Amino acid sequence: MKRIKRATLEAHGWRLGTAADFLDLTPEEAAFVGTKLALSQSVRDRRIAQGLSQAALAKRLTSSQSRVAKMEAADPTVSVDLLLRALFALGAKPSDVASAIRKGRSLAA
Repeated sequence: MKRIKRATLEAHGWRLGTAADFLDLTPEEAAFVGTKLALSQSVRDRRIAQGLSQAALAKRLTSSQSRVAKMEAADPTVSVDLLLRALFALGAKPSDVASAIRKGRSLAA
């Protein structure tokens, strides 16, 4: 957020913070949420880069298109295990997963 806009909002009584502040997350909870978001985004990015539909990825995972949509939306019902399986099904290596997580942390900071 631009410094001037932030100052204007604060001058009018608004408090600014992060989603973790708003939700009163512990640092561990915030790290977990950030990690899931980074993995979800990585699944979507890799799928699109490979020109696959959600249905095609679902077939690789023996799952459903709606489940892939939930994965990409970081739905809370989606496990980290499934996100990792999807990434590996899309050809990711462990170093790619680590890079996705690092990227997610830099965005959250």
